[in-house]
Formats: sequence, C-alpha cells, structure tokens
Amino acid sequence: MNIVKTVADLRAAVARARGEGKRIGFVPTMGNLHAGHIALIKKAGQRADFVVASIFVNPLQFGPNEDLASYPRTLAADQEKLVNAGCHLLFAPSVEEMYPHDQADQTLVRVPGVSEGLCGASRPGHFDGVSTVVTKLFNMVQPDLAVFGQKDFQQLAVIRTMVRDLNMPVQIISEPIVRADDGLALSSRNGYLTTEERTIAPQLYRTLCELRDAIAGGERDYSALVERGLNRLRQAGLRPDYLELRNAVDLQPADQHSREVAILVAAFLGRTRLLDNILVETGTTAH
Repeated sequence: MNIVKTVADLRAAVARARGEGKRIGFVPTMGNLHAGHIALIKKAGQRADFVVASIFVNPLQFGPNEDLASYPRTLAADQEKLVNAGCHLLFAPSVEEMYPHDQADQTLVRVPGVSEGLCGASRPGHFDGVSTVVTKLFNMVQPDLAVFGQKDFQQLAVIRTMVRDLNMPVQIISEPIVRADDGLALSSRNGYLTTEERTIAPQLYRTLCELRDAIAGGERDYSALVERGLNRLRQAGLRPDYLELRNAVDLQPADQHSREVAILVAAFLGRTRLLDNILVETGTTAH
C-alpha cells in the first residue's frame, strides 16, 4: 500500500492507476479503524480495481465543545488494517494540506433539508463540515465510487443529496452497520466507554429492535412508540439526545404512508455520544 500526504502525490498516484484502466473506489475515514471501516474497504475492493482510503480528522465538523483534541488517532495500527483489507493507497494529509488558508474563510458546502434536525440540530455546523471535506476529497481523488456506512444514516443522506444536486460523477454505495456480538454498533467513540457503560450500551440497539418489531407488527402510533422508546432508554441509564421515526428515503417525519421507516437515535452514556439506527418495512403500498 502506498501512503501519500499531499494532494499532488495523491493525484499522481490515482492518475497512474486510472491510466492503467483501473476503476477507482474511495473510502473517506477519520481513522481509528474498526471492523466497520474494514467492511467499507472490502466493499470498495469488490466494486473497484484500485482502492483509496483517506484518514483525516476533520476540524470543520467538530463543534467548539466536542472531542477534536481527544479524538483517537491510531495511524500505525490503521495502516496495518488497511494493508490487510486490500487497500492500495492511503491519503493521510495534515490540516494545513487540507485547509491551507484560514478555516474561518473556507468555502463551505451546505446541503439544506436532509442536514437539518437530528444530528444537524444537536451539532450545528457539523454537516457543513462533512459535506465540505467530502467535496474536497472527491475533487482530489475523483473516484468512480465511494463507500459510506449506514450507521451515520443522516450523513449518508447528506452525501447522496450533495452528489445528486452538484452533479458529481461519483456512485455512492452504502454498507450495513457492523455490530458487536451484543448488538452495539461499532464506532471509534466506543473506546470512550467505561467497563460499566459498555454493559449498558447495547440497550440502545435493543430499544431500536423493540420499536422495529412493534412497527412490523402493525403499530402506527409513532408518537407513542417514540415516547415508549425514550422511556426505555432513560430507564437503561442513557440520556437521549433524540429518538425519531423518519421516512427512510427523504428523512421527512414518518407517517402512515411511509413504506420504509428509519428509526434514528442518538444518546449519551457518560461522556460518550452513541449513534444508531434501524430500518423497518411497513408493508404500506405506494400512494
């Protein structure tokens, strides 16, 4: 695996691969890689001939009171995992390489609608930072396809909308959530959990499963289901940030006509913010 740190070297390496007729797959990450990230790399390898990964902890998507300074950085271990997963090229730029000018003056890409509410309400400016850095990375790599995980469901919707609205020639592929044996969605932030908190954390997924089963069983009082889920989370020792039922296609509030409902949750456990979601088909016919 080749490792580059500058945009010039990245473009040169990708140009060589493209000159050989190879299809370029891309997986952007913030490092501290786990099995969920590796699944993205492997999916890219199934769909493309040359896999590029990036590791960049993007300051634009962190709020003033968030964990930018303490976000885990494990580059050496990440490199080994990428090699074993079949990654061909790693782009690991510095902040100065990505943002050579003052970040306060950085041009921003904003995706209205799908970026609002949910994590967008809890983390103002977060998705502007995400869409901006992904736009920059797409321009640098110019991939044929890019793979994103479904755990960050709203982020996936933001990226899909951005690519569609800006006519970016990139196919966006999603990969299902990878979970621990007890159901907890894998996340770099799980490492913040204490031993006791780690035993409580799976209650997040169990709550989602209960709501999914209720909807699959025919319950349609969505407000009552949300209240039931919030109570369940609080009783388990979690502090809900939000629990919402949205239309899986456009992230509008779910209603009686939604054919697929996304149950989306964010909750704090100690100082750790956990994120998860689950999808459920309602059996509703199209209107």
